Amino acid sequence: MSDSIEARLKTKAREMGFTLVGIARASQADGFDRYREWLDRGYAGEMNYLHEHAEARRHPDSILDDVRSVLMVGLTYGEASPTSPPNRPLQNEEGGLHARVAKYAQAPDYHGFIWNKLNSLGEWLDREIPGSRSRGVTDSAPLLERDFARRAGLGWFGKNTMLLNKQHGSFFLLAGLLTTLELEPDAVHEGSHCGTCTACLDACPTNAFIGPGWLDARRCISYLTIELKTSIPEELRPGMGDWLFGCDVCQDVCPWNHGPGQPAGLPKRDDLVALDPVELLGLTPEEFRRRFKDTPLSRPKWRGLLRNAAIVLGNRRESRALPALREASKWDDELVREACEWAIAEITSRHPDPK
Repeated sequence: MSDSIEARLKTKAREMGFTLVGIARASQADGFDRYREWLDRGYAGEMNYLHEHAEARRHPDSILDDVRSVLMVGLTYGEASPTSPPNRPLQNEEGGLHARVAKYAQAPDYHGFIWNKLNSLGEWLDREIPGSRSRGVTDSAPLLERDFARRAGLGWFGKNTMLLNKQHGSFFLLAGLLTTLELEPDAVHEGSHCGTCTACLDACPTNAFIGPGWLDARRCISYLTIELKTSIPEELRPGMGDWLFGCDVCQDVCPWNHGPGQPAGLPKRDDLVALDPVELLGLTPEEFRRRFKDTPLSRPKWRGLLRNAAIVLGNRRESRALPALREASKWDDELVREACEWAIAEITSRHPDPK
């Protein structure tokens, strides 16, 4: 019936800006055993929190007691764009070098943005059905979002491990509203529509894909620039190119992302689209916090972002960056200092150091 609680809930979710909406039954995650195998293979790298909370991802009742259903939603944030080869400089109109930022991070921090919407949606649902309880979650909660999104009919797992949707590709953020209501679930998305295409696997600059559907995060540019808190392995640095934060390569090359552009549900901040790595090297920790507060770029912290900026400049091998690198190498932080010294060595191997 058009006035069913399921229909009204989906309509309300779309009114709040969620482009993809579907309902899944709350039971054990379909891919939990595969997830444990991924962890056991060591592919999570230094993300120890994934091991610590692994068991909680088995079933959504670890988040909400007596949960019966999960409304899965997707918030769009961008579309595919032609990308330069990862080692070709990204330049602005004045010829200055800029570093790349993943599309989802060219916006306010999505956690709070989505939580506000989910909390409002949950409050609406609990008013509509008195006695019910709900809880909105993003990727900070122990929920295997992709499993429940596929179960809710929102798409299939691509070879790059992203959830793909025929109409919206993969440029969307997943979130869920858990509820104690027994809602009528949508049909599970069966099968895959990737065929023989391996564009995402072939394009990865650091060869992070062990095979279709298997990502070794320890080699992934997103992991290296965001999650890794220690020094980035030198053999992986050239493949990072000019990616300062995150990476979109495997999504940009995906044919399912080359359809008509969709309005983004996540507001974009033009000042985060591309950043000057030379300028970043001069930021104090206090300036960093003020500038990137409430944005995804705060996650690697000051030392992580400066480390990334130095590596971008080393990959660019631009002699004009030497003064900034030499100055930044004086910061009292071993992680930043090592990255700057590496970048200086990379540049001076091609250009004489003017001192």
